[in-house]
Amino acid sequence: MSDYILEMQNIVKEFPGVKALNNVDFKVKRGEIHCLVGENGAGKSTLMKVLSGVYPYGTYDGNIIYNGNEKQFKSIADSEQEGIAIIYQELALIPELSVYENIYFGHELMEGKVINWNQTIVSAQEMLKKVKLDVNPSIKVKDLSVGKRQLVEIAKALSKNVKLLVLDEPTAALNEDDSANLLELLRQLKLQGVTSIMISHKLKEVVSIADTITVIRDGTTICSMDAQEHKITEHEIIKYMVGREIENIYPKRENKKFGDVCFEIKNWTVRNPALDREILHNVNLNVRRGEIIGIAGLMGAGRTELALSIFGNTPKYTITSGDLYVDGQPKHFKHPKEALKSGVAYVSEDRKGNGLILIQDIKYNISIANLEQLTEGISLNENKEITIAKEYQRSINIKAPSIKQIVGNLSGGNQQKVALAKFLFVGPKVLILDEPTRGIDVGAKFEIYSLMNKLVEQGMSIIMISSELLEVLGMSDRVYVMSEGTITGCLAAEEATEQNVMAMATRVEEVV
Repeated sequence: MSDYILEMQNIVKEFPGVKALNNVDFKVKRGEIHCLVGENGAGKSTLMKVLSGVYPYGTYDGNIIYNGNEKQFKSIADSEQEGIAIIYQELALIPELSVYENIYFGHELMEGKVINWNQTIVSAQEMLKKVKLDVNPSIKVKDLSVGKRQLVEIAKALSKNVKLLVLDEPTAALNEDDSANLLELLRQLKLQGVTSIMISHKLKEVVSIADTITVIRDGTTICSMDAQEHKITEHEIIKYMVGREIENIYPKRENKKFGDVCFEIKNWTVRNPALDREILHNVNLNVRRGEIIGIAGLMGAGRTELALSIFGNTPKYTITSGDLYVDGQPKHFKHPKEALKSGVAYVSEDRKGNGLILIQDIKYNISIANLEQLTEGISLNENKEITIAKEYQRSINIKAPSIKQIVGNLSGGNQQKVALAKFLFVGPKVLILDEPTRGIDVGAKFEIYSLMNKLVEQGMSIIMISSELLEVLGMSDRVYVMSEGTITGCLAAEEATEQNVMAMATRVEEVV
């Protein structure tokens, strides 16, 4: 039997106006953890969709050799029958069903023509033990954390007797503990004979777990590196991913100039009626013109809640006390429209759920937040709309064949650029960025960081929320630290170290 469980040979996949894969070769050894990396839009997910049958045989050129035999998968069911399971970043679970129902959904344990529910529950418990998830299998999936839902997805794959497990950005939405648990599970599955392919932008995780690393760039295989032969560094991977050296992933700004305070909140206290409790307590924060401030903190610290309450998300949050000022003028936003009119914009951490309309094109998504500027009487000036959309596509390098490209078909990095363009078109004075680089590759991150620097050099102010501490430290002029709904400290850039920020985030008495 071949040492390789999978060989994909000369894979070519085209979409209208785009060659997504161009003679890609990809080989995976039996029983290894193989990481597939590359910039957004490089073709990683497309390649895995070819493998799984999402893009069926006949819609691409090239050969798939699996367990030594050529395969022609015409559907996902075909690949699953061969022991191939793919877990996507957007989990395919049904929230209202129980854990055991989700694990065996689509391949129910039947007794004649009736589902054997007792056997289903027992078998589901066995699968949960394999992934080390200690939950009642009868609990509904909607009541689980994201990290636990990810484990349910893997349990579902194991229930299908998986031989080759593919995970697309499995840790993108997980905290550090859940990410570490998931990576350890992959190591355990490897010992049990399961081969894994992991797509990830988190290069620190890649170098810690990969046996082999394959880099794809612009739909072409660049190289495969054997991590067993020599230690592979993040810097080495980046060089192959982007085709150039990125000496400093956080581009520096020269000649920083800060103006007066242009945005401020004082004693900001907010209640969540649904939870029947106070979630923000006497928060004080300000940002100067031309400044980037970072907001750091552990999950649950209240960072996103702070941003949404500022932006006028009043149906969900009740502001019980506090004052908000824009350019020294008191404001109170009852709706996001009022915030936008006053020059305050918010780019959501959930670009697919809240930031974009995925079934619409780039042009529509950019113009939707500021239709007033495009309206003449009761008519929309479509020529002006097209001109503005093309200008943003060019200026912030949205990689797409045209502005008529459906946003749902773009890579994560390019979707994020569209979300940014949408609110830049409003012309904000203050831009709140919530997890601006979540789930995007290092090259796209660099472009977004460079854009942030350009915006503040032009006089805009940015409030950046990020769970990546190095990102906060690398980009911020000052860092506010939150814990349990309150600000525990504010550090100048030169004082902001990982130790100091974590001490404040965890409320350690003495900062070192």
